[in-house]
Amino acid sequence: MNNFLRTGKVKWIASMSLVAVMLLGLYSFNDDKRNFDVIKNLDIFYTLFRELNSYYVDETNPEKLISTGIDNMLESLDPYTTYIPESDMEDFRFMTTGEYAGIGSLISKRDEYVVIAEPYEGFPAAIAGLKAGDKILEINGKDMVGKATSDVSDNLKGAANTTLKVKVERPGEKKPLTIEIERKKIQINAVPYYGMVNDETGIIQLNNFTQDCAREIEKAFLDLRDKQGAKSIVLDLRANPGGLLDEAVKIVNLFVPSGSEVVSTRGKVKQWDKSYKAMRQPIDTVMPLAVLISRGSASASEIVSGALQDLDRAVVLGQRSFGKGLVQTTRPLSYNAKLKVTTAKYYIPSGRCIQAVDYTHRDEDGAVGLVADSLISEFKTKNGRSVFDGGGVSPDIKVTSHKYANVTFALVVQQMIFDYATEFVLRNKTIDAPETFTISDEEYTQFIAFVEAKEDFKYESLSQEKLKELVKTAKREGYYEKAEEDFTAMEEILKLDVAKDMNQFEDEIKELMVLEITKRYYYQKGSIKASLQNDIELEEAKKLLKDMSQYNGLLDGSVASHAGDRRSRSKKS
Repeated sequence: MNNFLRTGKVKWIASMSLVAVMLLGLYSFNDDKRNFDVIKNLDIFYTLFRELNSYYVDETNPEKLISTGIDNMLESLDPYTTYIPESDMEDFRFMTTGEYAGIGSLISKRDEYVVIAEPYEGFPAAIAGLKAGDKILEINGKDMVGKATSDVSDNLKGAANTTLKVKVERPGEKKPLTIEIERKKIQINAVPYYGMVNDETGIIQLNNFTQDCAREIEKAFLDLRDKQGAKSIVLDLRANPGGLLDEAVKIVNLFVPSGSEVVSTRGKVKQWDKSYKAMRQPIDTVMPLAVLISRGSASASEIVSGALQDLDRAVVLGQRSFGKGLVQTTRPLSYNAKLKVTTAKYYIPSGRCIQAVDYTHRDEDGAVGLVADSLISEFKTKNGRSVFDGGGVSPDIKVTSHKYANVTFALVVQQMIFDYATEFVLRNKTIDAPETFTISDEEYTQFIAFVEAKEDFKYESLSQEKLKELVKTAKREGYYEKAEEDFTAMEEILKLDVAKDMNQFEDEIKELMVLEITKRYYYQKGSIKASLQNDIELEEAKKLLKDMSQYNGLLDGSVASHAGDRRSRSKKS
C-alpha cells in the first residue's frame, strides 16, 4: 500500500512537472505578464506541496490536501464554480438528467437514524411497501444506525434490476420488518403536477430544468388546452433553482415565434459567446400566460420568466427572483473528474443581465455585496415597458410572501408535524380527497397535546430574540443594571407558552399538517393539490387571467406594473 501511495505521489509530481513544462512553452510563445504569473504561482504551489509532503511532522493525505486547496481556491470565485471528483459524478448526472438507479425515495436524518421521508409514487420503495417514518436499521445485513444520510443513500443506490433487503423499524409494529426491494432506473419527472384550477385556467408546475423537461411542459400544455378546455395557463416556477439552459430556451420557444432571441451569453472566451433563438414553430403564441416566481426561482427559471416578460408574452407574479445570471460550463479533468466553471453571463431579450451578487468585488473580509445602484441600468421590453438589470426578475404583480411564525418553523424543523402525521396514519386508514381534506379542531387539540408532551421541543419567539439583542445592547451601554427588574419582568411576560403560540398561528400550522398528511395517502400529487387550495399567488393569477383588460394593459404598458421597482439593497456575505 505504501509503495502504491509513493508511486501515486511520483506520478502526481511528474504530471505537475509536465504541466509546468507545457506552461513554460506557452510562456515562450506568449511573453506576457499573465502567463508568467501562472507559471510562477504553479511552481510555488508544486514546490510547497513537495516540501509539505516530505517534511511535515505527521503523515499527510495528498488527495485530501489537494482537494482542500482546490475547494478553497474555487470558493474565492463564486459558489457555482465547483470541482466534481469521479466519486460525485452520479449525483452530478442526477442533477442534470433527473435520473439514477435506486429505490425512489426521499430520506432524512433523525437522531441516530436515517428515516424514509417520502417514497415516490409508482417507484420501488412505494411498491415494496416502505412508508414515511420507517427507520432504516440495516441494508443487506449492514448496520445503518449512526450512519450519515449520504452513506445510507449510497447503499440504497445500485445497478438497476438488482435486489436489496432493507430492515426497518416501523411505528406501530412490535418487531423490525425486512423488506426486499428491486432497484430500478429512477426518472424523476420535472413536472410533478398539472391540472385545472377552475373552469378555464390550468396550472403546470415545473420543479427543475432537467433533460427533456420542455417536452413534459409541452405535453402538459397540450393536454390542458386540447383535452381539458384550458383558456389560460399558469406556469409555476416558484422555488425552481434552475438547471439546463437549453431546456429553458425550448420552453420559451413553446410560446414565442420562431426566430425570437431568448437569451444570449457573453464571457471572456469570445468564441463561446452565443445567441439562443427559438428554432421551431411554437405551440401557442396567443393563450394568456401567467408565470409565478419566488425568491427561490433562479437561473433557468429567470431565463424563462424574464424572457417571457421581455417579449411581453406573459405576466409575471410573485416575489423578485434570486438573481443568478451566471452560466456554467463543464470541463473534463484528469481521472474522470470535472470542473463546473462559470464562463459567461446571460442576457435576456431586453439586453439586461439579472445577476444580483457582484463576485468580482469583495471587501477585505471576503464579503460580497449586491450590484451597486449606480451600476443598474434601465431596459425596455418589446412593447416599451421599463425593466431593470442587476437584481433578478421583478414581477409585474408583486405578491407578498407569507412569513411563518417561529413556532411554526420549529414544528417543521424539529419534525413534530412529520411525527404526528406518522401517528395519524396509524389511526386513520383513509382520509378525504386532497382538495377537501382539513384538520378538525379536535384533531388540532390532539396535536397541541402531542407537542407539549415532547420535552425536547424548544424554540424562541421573535420577541424573545429581539429582547435578547436589547439586553446585550443595554449591558454594553451600561443601562441594564438600572432597569434589571424591568428586563426580568419582560422576560417573564414573553416566556414561551406552546399551546398559546400554536393557537395563535393555528391556520398556518394546520395548512402544513394538511400537506404532510395528504402526502402519506396521495403522495406528492395529493400534497400539491392540497397546497393549491389556499395559494395566494395562484389566486392572484386566476383573478388576473379573468380580467383581460388588466392582463393586456400590463403587457402593453397602459396599466402600471411593478417590474421597474428596485428592491432595498443590502450586503450579503
